[in-house]
Amino acid sequence: MPLAERESHEVAGHTHRRADSSKAELIHEAAGKLEWSEPKIWRIETGQTSLRSLDVEAMCKVYGAPEELTQGLMGLAKETKNRGWWHSYGDVIPEGFDLYIGLEEAAQSLSWYSSELVPGLLQTADYAETLIREDNPGVPDEEIERRVHVRIARQALITRVTAAPTVEVALNEAVLRRPVGGTKVMGDQLKRLVELNKLDNLSIRVVPFSAGLHASLMSGPFVMMRFPANGDGRDTEPPTVYVDGFTGALYLDKPHEIDRYDAAFKATWGSALDHEGTQSLLLQAIREL
Repeated sequence: MPLAERESHEVAGHTHRRADSSKAELIHEAAGKLEWSEPKIWRIETGQTSLRSLDVEAMCKVYGAPEELTQGLMGLAKETKNRGWWHSYGDVIPEGFDLYIGLEEAAQSLSWYSSELVPGLLQTADYAETLIREDNPGVPDEEIERRVHVRIARQALITRVTAAPTVEVALNEAVLRRPVGGTKVMGDQLKRLVELNKLDNLSIRVVPFSAGLHASLMSGPFVMMRFPANGDGRDTEPPTVYVDGFTGALYLDKPHEIDRYDAAFKATWGSALDHEGTQSLLLQAIREL
């Protein structure tokens, strides 16, 4: 039995002993106390998603589980959580980012807006190294190289043979105009964008300065992930928006949050140049370096 299912049975048992209210009412109450969305609670209760140990601890606290059971479930979460290729790089992956990589790997589609920098999935090794060195002063070269390797390894999902995700990337024109790493590094990066934009499952669109104010300038950078449906047609995971901040990241999955970011991305995509216009602007930016 998967960890999440075992956890859901154990926690559900305590829930039913505590109250006689309906399942829907319990989920609503738990979601309010945990400040999670009700779909997230439903996925956990039905064993459709794994849990971090801290999530297990929070749920057990809300449900009134004994300390011994809580510690046991937290241990199971740590020991049996699915491990991907990135696990061997745990020493150089920023705390909590392994969760994002797992979601990215599982996503059926990614909708990305970036205002200042090329997204990690599209970066060349030299561009990535420039950013990682700037963000990690004093870190040994070996560790920098391993961090770059992780970023480049993530890109395999774009061209994987089985279930490659659909990727839409809206770039603010400022991304093209900022010569990260100097003219050579930036030139190679822009050429890579031109080539990637020829893939069937990946679309890059540039929002030109001439578009003026657009919705995603107000939201800031983000990526929206959508996941495949299971056998009964329901999503295996709810849509999730990842927002990376200077001091931490946010994972948003409440319906009103998803709706707002979805509307912002669609409006921004509508303000962007089409495929030919984007390719033309990328080539122009290369010539102007």
